Amino acid sequence: RAVVAQSLAAVGLQAKAHSAWSTLSGGERQRAHLARALAQQPGVLLLDEPTNHLDIHQQLSLMQLIQGLPITKVVALHDLNQALACDRLAVLQHGRLVRLGPPAEVLSPELLRSVFQVQARTLIDPQDGRHVLRFQPLAPPAP
Repeated sequence: RAVVAQSLAAVGLQAKAHSAWSTLSGGERQRAHLARALAQQPGVLLLDEPTNHLDIHQQLSLMQLIQGLPITKVVALHDLNQALACDRLAVLQHGRLVRLGPPAEVLSPELLRSVFQVQARTLIDPQDGRHVLRFQPLAPPAP
C-alpha cells in the first residue's frame, strides 16, 4: 500500500486514489498508467508518448519526474523540444534507424529537414541558456 501511495503521490493523483477509472480524464489516466508502472518498481521503464493528453504544466512535471527516476528510461516522443532533455536520441524514419546519439548532434537542421520536412533553428533561452527548437514548414518549390 505504501508503494502504491508513493506512486500516486509522485504523479499527483493521491486525491484520485479511490476514483473509478471511468471518472478520470485522459490526462489523469495517463498519469495513472505511470503510477501503476512506478508501483512495480521497475529497473527499466518503457514509455510511449507519456505526455499525451496532458496540459503543459502536467507535461513539464511528468517529464521532470521521469528524468529524476534512478532507473533506465526509454521514451518515445514526438515533441522534439522535450527530446532535447534526453541523454541520447534515436531518430527513426519508416521504421529504420537514421541517427543515434546526443540530442545536440542528432537534431541537426539537416536531419530535421530530411526526416521531418521542416526548417529548424536552435534558439537559446536568455533566461536559462537552454536550447529550444523552432520549426517552420519548408518553403514550397519555386514554379
